[in-house]
Amino acid sequence: MNNLLNIKTPAQEQAFELKSDYGLANHGLRNQNMVYWNLPTEALYEEVIFRREGQITAQGPLVVYSGKHTARAAQDKYVVREPTTEDKIWWGEYNRPIGMDKFSEIFSRLQGYLQGRDLFVQDCYAGADENYRLSTRIITEYAWHSLFARNMFILPESREEYRNHVPDFTVLAVPSFQAFGPIDGTRSSTFIILNFEQRIAIIGDSGYGGEIKKSIFTVMNYLLPLEGVMTMHCSANMGDNPDDVALFFGLSGTGKTTLSADPNRGLIGDDEHGWSDAGVFNFEGGSYAKVIQLSASAEPQIYQAVHQFGSILENVIYDPVSRKIDLDDDEITENTRGSYPLHYIENALPEKKGGHPKNIIFLTCDAQGVMPPIAKLSTEQALYHFISGYTSKVGGTEVGLGEEPEIAFSACFGAPFMVHHPAYYAELLRQKIERYNVNCWLLNTGWVGGPYGVGKRISIGHTRALLTAALNGALLDVEYYTDPIFGFEVPASAPDVPSEVLRPAKSWPSEDEYWKKYKQLAARFVSTFKKYAPDTPEDVAAAGPKI
Repeated sequence: MNNLLNIKTPAQEQAFELKSDYGLANHGLRNQNMVYWNLPTEALYEEVIFRREGQITAQGPLVVYSGKHTARAAQDKYVVREPTTEDKIWWGEYNRPIGMDKFSEIFSRLQGYLQGRDLFVQDCYAGADENYRLSTRIITEYAWHSLFARNMFILPESREEYRNHVPDFTVLAVPSFQAFGPIDGTRSSTFIILNFEQRIAIIGDSGYGGEIKKSIFTVMNYLLPLEGVMTMHCSANMGDNPDDVALFFGLSGTGKTTLSADPNRGLIGDDEHGWSDAGVFNFEGGSYAKVIQLSASAEPQIYQAVHQFGSILENVIYDPVSRKIDLDDDEITENTRGSYPLHYIENALPEKKGGHPKNIIFLTCDAQGVMPPIAKLSTEQALYHFISGYTSKVGGTEVGLGEEPEIAFSACFGAPFMVHHPAYYAELLRQKIERYNVNCWLLNTGWVGGPYGVGKRISIGHTRALLTAALNGALLDVEYYTDPIFGFEVPASAPDVPSEVLRPAKSWPSEDEYWKKYKQLAARFVSTFKKYAPDTPEDVAAAGPKI
């Protein structure tokens, strides 16, 4: 906000109460109008309303709109190419190089642009394990982005901790600032640029909150594997035993958040985790859940969380008179989001840590309607599917994605956030699986009885029953049949699940059409994996489908 009239804002008197001694001048930011340091939720609410960035709705959540970008601008993400890191980075579609000179020019203009403007700062951490924690600073133009950072990351616990906070990495998000492609070397006016040497990321011309969250995740995906820590785009929960941890890998829309929010298990986290020699730990302090068509009956914990004071509802429609929200309305986007602190989930574990996993579940939303609802994987098969990262992208999670699901292969179930080569992460995962004797499963949350538009989405009841049986060990004692194409083992029976559900070919109107579609999907696997094969061990490359 450019407060030219110097109007006094609601939280102005508290702006410096939790100021760090490590000021913004250390980032080259000077001559700001006002800087609001580490405001609590209530003060940020007042600032959001004062600045007309959002509205308070029934029961207390804020509704905000992210502007022209209602999803990640994946094609506008860049990494500065410089000597200290360039030999470690997987350059290509998701890590587009940009020169240090271009970065410096954009950053210099951004520093000038911010003079005389108000800024918000949240000093926080990424990583619940203190041995691998990253001190972060999120500097934002919008008050609601500051609240978003406060929801999503782990917060200091005392005034002294705030005062002594020195960031290891900083994110500067300024949606009103635009790049100029012909000069800056960017694809458009939007940019997300990570500079690992200078430990800063800058975001311009996008108000989508997910860019802030995923920038820090990308940083963790670069730094921690260099220390032997497996970084994962997954959710995690834990049974009564600290070593009864389950990991759920998957892209947006596959069920990571929904399936990990199990009332019978403690929630470690729903999206981003590390796996060290001590166990699994959450990177975040909050959740950023998809809320389109969120159901109070099917997802009661998440539904309750997004209706509380302190939650942010991004691009959700509401009635301005009754102030009631409509989670079924996709007028703005199908990628509606809710941001809330993790402790809003009743069974969330406050320490955000657990032991070593007993089970790993790879989630795929198969819109082709051919994958079995669950399959048990060998270690080599698990690594093959981990590197492949097959799913169907569900509408709205990225800019340019339509309503109809599209076949997608996203390496490591999160290629846009992976900085090293997928084989690097796969080797780390192999070491962990073999060392801790982990059971690996492929769980399909997509369609049965035909592809999207013909069949129907797999029953959430059947999915939960299969998942429960996998986690409690019941599926280890049933008869299996070998899938003739992928070679993995599929249970012939499972508690509370009809046997025909476990044989998807039987649910199609024509079995010949089923096998034709299945072989087409397998061919896509084979074709996609070719680009990873040269850097992948032979036993993993050989664990793919046989057509």
